Amino acid sequence: MENRRILTTALREEDHAYEPKLRPDHLESYIGQEHIKENLRVFIQAAKQRHEALDHVLLYGPPGLGKTTLSNIIANEMGVHIKTTSGPAIERPGDMAAVLNSLSEGDILFIDEIHRLNRTIEEILYPAMEDFVIDIMIGKGPGARSVRLDLPKFTLIGATTRIGLLTAPLRDRFGVVHRLEMYQVPELKTILLRSADVLQVCLDEEGAEEIARRSRGTPRIANRLLKRVRDFAQVKYEGRISGDVARFALDLLDVDKMGLDYIDRKMLMAMIETFDGHPVGLDTLAASINEESETIEDVYEPYLLQLGYIQRTPRGRVVTKRCYDHFGLPYPTNGKEETI
Repeated sequence: MENRRILTTALREEDHAYEPKLRPDHLESYIGQEHIKENLRVFIQAAKQRHEALDHVLLYGPPGLGKTTLSNIIANEMGVHIKTTSGPAIERPGDMAAVLNSLSEGDILFIDEIHRLNRTIEEILYPAMEDFVIDIMIGKGPGARSVRLDLPKFTLIGATTRIGLLTAPLRDRFGVVHRLEMYQVPELKTILLRSADVLQVCLDEEGAEEIARRSRGTPRIANRLLKRVRDFAQVKYEGRISGDVARFALDLLDVDKMGLDYIDRKMLMAMIETFDGHPVGLDTLAASINEESETIEDVYEPYLLQLGYIQRTPRGRVVTKRCYDHFGLPYPTNGKEETI
């Protein structure tokens, strides 16, 4: 179900065609995350002045906020090459050793979904990150021996949506750790106007603000919605995206004014109607809407929590008065003690 959502934050096949050309190349053109940008600007300048590799960097936060983009920007600012891979793609210790051996002095190794690295492979990274060496085994059986190989000074940039799954030894080896925050509407509006310029789309201020408001604080979703609204504007409105055009297109796409789609509303209405607003356990909620509990926790809940529409309590998930107000329903003031 998640793969069919237009509001999914996961990178979809259609995103590969246009997302790279929408990505900024330098910190000056990167919109938002001001605190992170200021810190990185200092760290990069200091490393370049010392002619050293940048400290290892860990970027974490919800998907679609620009972790990959920021990694490529760091490589551009440092003037070095970047090699990109992901945790699930590295299956054997030899794969990691080969990747590390292919790096040159000062290069950046970017590992997306680093929390999904196999523990055996992760242990190879410890000496590589700390001492820039790797130990490899030569031969088999009683005659096998360990050989230590020196590596060039490199920077590892890890990206993860679930920092809690990283082991403490790996997490502690990152010198720079930053959390990417959800974007505000003015920032998304600026991103959309820039993207429209790159895509040669006629987008006015009101149209950009309307799309930004429904983009769930995520640039990836904002750019995807821009593409969809562009199609409506091209066919029905001579290519110009105004506020009215954006509202018309997004309503047809079933994305409401707060950025909720039919799956979000289905989940919230199940909590209101099926469970009468009582606290409900995660597994029970997942079964009621025919969805995986992990998907609810990782995909649907973060934005609803951010809006203040649901709360996590020791008894279970609870919908708030703000959620009832969104649907125009009366908020029950008592009878919520039972856990389902």
